[in-house]
Amino acid sequence: PATRQRRVAGNSRSSSRQQQRVEGLSLDIEIPSQVPLNTSGDLTDDNDIEEADNSSGSTTSTSPEAEEAEAASSTAQLLKKARQARSPVKNSNPHQPSVEGGPAGMGDLSAQSLGEMSSQDRRSVLLLTFLYVLQGIPLGLAGSVPYILTARKVSYTAQGTFSFVFWPFSLKLLWAPLVDSIYSARFGRRKSWLIPVQFGLAAAMTTLASYTDWLLGENPPGPVRVLPLAAGFFSLTFLAATQDIAVDGWALTMLSRRNVAWASGCNSVGQTAGYFIAYVLFLALESADFCNTWLRSRPEPVGLVSLSGFLRFWGLVFLGTTFCLLFRREESTSSSNSSSEVDNDNLGVRETYAILAKVMRLRPVLLYLFCLCLLKSAFAAADGMTGLKLIEAGVPKERLALLGVVVTPFQLVLPVLLSRHVGNRPLSLYTKSALPRLLLGLLFAGLVWITPRFKSAHDASYPWHYFLLVTVAYLAHQVFMYAMFVSQMAFHAKVSDPNVGGTYMTLLNTVTNLAGSAPVTFLLFVVDYISIKSCSTPSLESESSCITLVDGYYIQSGLCFILGIVVLLRIRATFRRLESLPLEHWKVT
Repeated sequence: PATRQRRVAGNSRSSSRQQQRVEGLSLDIEIPSQVPLNTSGDLTDDNDIEEADNSSGSTTSTSPEAEEAEAASSTAQLLKKARQARSPVKNSNPHQPSVEGGPAGMGDLSAQSLGEMSSQDRRSVLLLTFLYVLQGIPLGLAGSVPYILTARKVSYTAQGTFSFVFWPFSLKLLWAPLVDSIYSARFGRRKSWLIPVQFGLAAAMTTLASYTDWLLGENPPGPVRVLPLAAGFFSLTFLAATQDIAVDGWALTMLSRRNVAWASGCNSVGQTAGYFIAYVLFLALESADFCNTWLRSRPEPVGLVSLSGFLRFWGLVFLGTTFCLLFRREESTSSSNSSSEVDNDNLGVRETYAILAKVMRLRPVLLYLFCLCLLKSAFAAADGMTGLKLIEAGVPKERLALLGVVVTPFQLVLPVLLSRHVGNRPLSLYTKSALPRLLLGLLFAGLVWITPRFKSAHDASYPWHYFLLVTVAYLAHQVFMYAMFVSQMAFHAKVSDPNVGGTYMTLLNTVTNLAGSAPVTFLLFVVDYISIKSCSTPSLESESSCITLVDGYYIQSGLCFILGIVVLLRIRATFRRLESLPLEHWKVT
C-alpha cells in the first residue's frame, strides 16, 4: 500500500523539550503540549498520566491528532516509568545491582551473606582474605619496630625517619598503572605480579633477618642504625603495597558485582589477622618479661622469639604459599562485573597512565579526595603518637600489644557485619563515626596526661584498673576506626571501574593512605620543636638537663580536634551529594 505522509499543523502542536528530574536522576524527555503540566513543568500527579493514556486511546490512527495522541501516550509511559523509579525495583539478574532504596544511579549493592553466595564467590572470599593476611604480616612487623625503638630511647626525629617505611602504601599510585597494564595473559593478569612479588617478599624477609641484630645494635652491641633499618623495612612495605595493587584489582573481577563490597571486609579481616600475628603476638613473644611471667618456669634474659627469627620463619611461609598459588586459576573479567566501556586488557603503559590522568581530573574524585584528606589529618596525633607517649611514660610495650588480644575479636567480626549492612550510603556511616573518633583523640591526650599518676613508686608497675581504662578507650577507638575504614573501602569498590580497577582503586586508596601517613610523619618531626621546656645552664662538670613544661603532643591533639570539627561540619553535605551522583559521573570515558 502507498504510504501516507501526515503533517502536524501549527507550531503550537510541536513538542517542547522539558528536563524532568526524578529522585536525582536527570531525564531529557519530549513532552507533548497536550500532557497536563503544572507551572513548574512537572506532571501534577499520576492521574494526569492516566488521563494522557485515555486521551491517546480515544483517537483514530488516520488523523494528525492521532499521531500526537500516540506521542502523548508513549511520553506518558516514559514519565510513568520515571515515577516508578521512586518505588523499589527488583533486578532479575543476581549479578547486576538493582535500584532499591539507594541513590539514583548507585544501585543496591548490598552484599549477600556467605550462606547466600554462590560457591565460587565463597571460595573467592576465602582466597582474598588469605592474601590480605599475608599482606598484614610485613605491615605488622613494621608497626612493631617503633615500639622496639622507643624502648631503646630512640629520638622522635629518628621515629619520624622510620615512619617513611609506611609511605609505599601512600605512593603506590606511581607504579599501579604498570601493574594494571604489563602482564602475561597466559599466566594471568594479577598473578603475573602477585607471584613474583610474594617470592620477593620471601627473599627480602630472609635477607633482612640476617642483619636485624646488627641494625638494632644487639650483636655486636652498638647504636641503633635507624636509616638502614628503615630502608630494609621500606623494601618489605614496597612489595606489600605492590601485592595490594594486584589483589585490589583482582577483587573487582573475582567477586560478582553484587558482592564486591565484600572486598573491603576481606581486606579488613585479613589485614587485621596478619597484623595481629606480626604485631601483638610478636611483641608478646619477643618480651622477656611476658615470657618469664606467663610462658616459662625458669626466667631468661630474652624472649621466645627475636625479630630476626620471626622474619626468617615468615619468609619460609611466603615461599611455600606462593608455590601453592601457582596452581590457582585466575578468572577473567566478566561482563557482569564490567561497568566501563574501556577495555584495559588492550591498553599499554602509556594508555594506562592516560586513564589515571583522566581519573584524577574527574571532579567528583578530586572533591572526594580533598575532603577526605582534610578529615584524616585530624586523627594524626591520636593515631600516630599516643602509643609512643605511653611507652615513654613507662608502660611496657608488650602490655600495650596485648590489648590487641582483647580487641582483635571485635576487629575480625566488625568488618564482616559492616560489609553486610554498610548499605548504599557508606559515606554516611563514615561521617557519623568521625565525631566520636575525634572526641577519643582528646580522651587519649587526657589518658597520656594522667598515666604517671597510676605508676607505682615502688616497682614502677601499673595497676590492673589502669589497663582496663586503656583497653576500653582503645576498643572504642577501634570500633569507630574500622567503621570508617569499611565504609570508605565499600564506597571505593562501588564507584571504581572494574576494567581499570587496579588503577582506579589504587588512586583512591593511595591518597587516603597518604592522608593518614604524611601528617603522622610531620607531627613526629615537629613535636620536639613545639614542646615548651625549661633547661638548666650546664656547668663544667655536668651536662644540661631539661624539664618538659608543655608537651607538644597535647598542642597537636588540640589543634587536630579543632581542625576535625571544622572540616566535619563542612563536608557532610558534600559527601551526601557525592553519594547521590549516578555512577556515570565516576566513569572514565
